[in-house]
Amino acid sequence: MSKVLFIGLVWPEPTSSAAGWRILHLVKLLLHNHQVHFVSAATKSPYSYDLKSLGVTEHQIELNNSSFDHFVRELNPFIVVFDRFMIEEQYGWRITENVPNALKILDTEDLHFLRLARQEAFKKDKPIHIYNDTAKREIAAILRCDLSLIISEFEMELLKNKFNVEADRLFFLPFQENKLAIQDKRNNYNERANFVFIGNFIHEPNWRTVEVLKNKIWPILRRKIPHAELHIYGAYASEKVNQLHNPKERFFIKGRADNARDTLEEYKVLLAPIPFGAGAKGKFVDAMFSGTPSVTTTVGAENMHINNQWGGYIADNMDEFIERAIYLYTHQDVWYDFQRAGFEIFDSTVADNSYSEALLKWIDYALVHLNELRENNFIGQILQQQQLNATKYMSLWIEQKNKNANID
Repeated sequence: MSKVLFIGLVWPEPTSSAAGWRILHLVKLLLHNHQVHFVSAATKSPYSYDLKSLGVTEHQIELNNSSFDHFVRELNPFIVVFDRFMIEEQYGWRITENVPNALKILDTEDLHFLRLARQEAFKKDKPIHIYNDTAKREIAAILRCDLSLIISEFEMELLKNKFNVEADRLFFLPFQENKLAIQDKRNNYNERANFVFIGNFIHEPNWRTVEVLKNKIWPILRRKIPHAELHIYGAYASEKVNQLHNPKERFFIKGRADNARDTLEEYKVLLAPIPFGAGAKGKFVDAMFSGTPSVTTTVGAENMHINNQWGGYIADNMDEFIERAIYLYTHQDVWYDFQRAGFEIFDSTVADNSYSEALLKWIDYALVHLNELRENNFIGQILQQQQLNATKYMSLWIEQKNKNANID
């Protein structure tokens, strides 16, 4: 059985973030036909998924350490999956040098340069500038790999049309899982109460969303619906998040949700005035699964609605956002319409496993035609050579510096 090596930025935490959920799906998908190994230089947390329970072999590695070279040569994987472009930068040249015939796949998670460009535009109140230094690094990593997994069709088009990345180098893979269980078992309208937001606070857009909720939306909304509360959930909440907790204003910081979907099923409406971001948002997948309609922004719903259909309302103007939230919360018939729409979107996108099946077929093809694929990616070969020279010697310099420090 051929070996697959995943190199993780962190150990997957599917209960903490959509990124952890995404990489875990890929691990499970490739386990069907391959022997999977997962490595990371990060320290595990109490919330790290037990990959060994799936039959995955785990290895701890060190940054900027040539011990990885010996490890990967001995393992000799057929396929290497990089978890985000920073990991390809750190380890891609080592893979090229030690196991040159390994198929290299980059899971972008989302386009970091797009998220950062939108973040800068939001902070400085300026137009978005996507041609930034992070874009140069991230697209270089995409070109060096044999295939890059893209979670958003919007991002696919951006890479093809704005940066001229060949379509053959990109593969659209949305969030994937099985079809919904019996939908009428979800809590109904009368069994639910209050508004909710959920998101990992390591992720800057989630913190900014909570700021918008606290300062712009909730002061008005709580006066319009005096009996309602707003509950904020999320892993890794910082002190600045916890300081927003204010029971008198019915604004509650609740901390980590042990199970996001069970938690969301208790609430009537998910509020997510997301000001910037990229990719697809796992919170909406969880909300649709839980039958919880939402109110969000254009950026929030990007790539997740179909045929202009959404499981709730989309509003970028704050006054309209508040009006829509009130209407959705107080109109049972509308609430049920949007709940059904969410179920339909889930089943026609997230639960459409044809994307995962197509990826497995592509991998089987690529393993046989790897030389041909790489001959058609000459720019990638040039970038590969440049990275090998530049990153290699920087990494070796850091390794030697660390050794000298230990001797002293």
